[in-house]
Amino acid sequence: MLANHSVQLFDVRNPDEFQAGRIPDSVNIPLGQLEESLKLPPLQFQQQFEVKAPKKEDNDIVFHCRSGKRSLTALEIAHRLGFSKARHYAGGYIDWKEHEKK
Repeated sequence: MLANHSVQLFDVRNPDEFQAGRIPDSVNIPLGQLEESLKLPPLQFQQQFEVKAPKKEDNDIVFHCRSGKRSLTALEIAHRLGFSKARHYAGGYIDWKEHEKK
């Protein structure tokens, strides 16, 4: 999905973690701001995050964090808000970075 750019990748780590290293094309929405951010009107979401707002029916929404714990919480929040096809990258940034070395 990353290679094809067919993913809406949301990084739920803190901004300092995001600045220290990130998966290309990911959008930083810290976990503590996720619920209110997903409730924003589409235009406001786009203005704040500079990407198109995800739709509840989208099947390409993926959350990630450092190791998978926060992204699992993010997934639970998203599912509760009706983003039923959202997923999370269980290995997180650590896993991605390891694969990038190969």
